Amino acid sequence: MKPLHLIPDDVNIPFLKFRKIFYIASLLMVLASVGLFFTKGLNFGIDFRGGILVEIKTNGPADINALRDNLGSLGLGDVSIQEFGEPDDVLIQLQRQDGDEEAQMAALAAVTNALGDDVTIRRSELVGPKVGGELKEAGFYSVVISLFLIMVYIWVRFEWQFAVASVAALLHDVLITIGFFVITGVQFDLATLAAVLTVAGYSINDTVVVFDRIREYLRKFRKMEIPDLLDLSINSTLSRTTMTSFTTLLALIALFVFGGEAIRGFTMALIFGIVIGTYSSICVASPLLIVLRLKRKIPEAEEGQEAGA
Repeated sequence: MKPLHLIPDDVNIPFLKFRKIFYIASLLMVLASVGLFFTKGLNFGIDFRGGILVEIKTNGPADINALRDNLGSLGLGDVSIQEFGEPDDVLIQLQRQDGDEEAQMAALAAVTNALGDDVTIRRSELVGPKVGGELKEAGFYSVVISLFLIMVYIWVRFEWQFAVASVAALLHDVLITIGFFVITGVQFDLATLAAVLTVAGYSINDTVVVFDRIREYLRKFRKMEIPDLLDLSINSTLSRTTMTSFTTLLALIALFVFGGEAIRGFTMALIFGIVIGTYSSICVASPLLIVLRLKRKIPEAEEGQEAGA
């Protein structure tokens, strides 16, 4: 039985020929993501913006519209109500109320009384603005530090051109994934941030595989032009890259469909991020080595042998 290949092993796609198109497409996506982030902004969850969260279990399938009308009449501001996995499991989120913690507790008590005895309160949480601000700051630093450490690792393992190209591709993936959340309005919370960092790790793994092949071919094909060598390296790893992404997507799609609302944002970030990460490892990271003027380095001993020959 022959192994399954999405891409033939002997494929020869001239990726570098279209690198300017890839540059323009990626630049437009990044600029759009940054612009939307500063104009529209992310739909931050309670983890980041603070507020009140209540999870309830109803007797039978929940009537979301009735709950929304009931809680909306309390005058507590923005109220978000959604099913949370099962039809009788509901997540209620309220904006932070004006005032101190006593005001938040009063709002929580008002919600509990309005729900009555027909529901079971499974959990309730209060997140203050200070905690939310600290989490935003910690999330930002976690992304910056992870990108810096990845750059140091690639720089030590390869050359500085590889390090800069890999970090540029990772920044590309992170910004476009954030832009996806701005456009869709899907809630951005700590789980989603963890997914973004996971995407960065997945993307750098694909990129390192290609970079390893480039380094191998730089030693093997001494007279081949750099653009041709990059094309050969990408094509020789293309089957592995696409198959890995495809099998990972199968698992993530199953999680998205059957995993419930609790992990939907997390799986959405991973699905979109893996698609973008696969694109960047093939069409962004390696072509950037041309812009960064990657050169073939030959050890002095071997250089002397070639000169003598």
